[in-house]
Amino acid sequence: VQLQAYGGGVVQAGGSLRLSCAASGRTLSSSVMGWFRQAPGKEREFVATIRRRGGSTAYGDSVKGRFTISRDNTKNTVDLLMTSLRPEDTAVYYCSSDSGGTIWSEVKNIMRYTYWGQGTQVTVSS
Repeated sequence: VQLQAYGGGVVQAGGSLRLSCAASGRTLSSSVMGWFRQAPGKEREFVATIRRRGGSTAYGDSVKGRFTISRDNTKNTVDLLMTSLRPEDTAVYYCSSDSGGTIWSEVKNIMRYTYWGQGTQVTVSS
């Protein structure tokens, strides 16, 4: 599975930004696709994920209520709509996918994700 992320940029605090991730290859094998982020000097953290079948979603506590993840299985894309952005949302955002079989209680576990996109920078200015 190859993942390509798009849509990063610079936005003022309170603004919105949409990230997109296009998947190719053996995408039918994955059960969840999601987004993680990594700020300078910090560990990569879970942002959001969505189940390929059924569309169930999960969010990190810091983005809940502000970010929305969605997917289009016909196009093999996953979007992350980010609203009410804060300076602390500044990070490199990575699209990711598992290799299948992730149970729902494990979807926030970074170790469950096998495939990673190249990352896209999001900068929120105050």
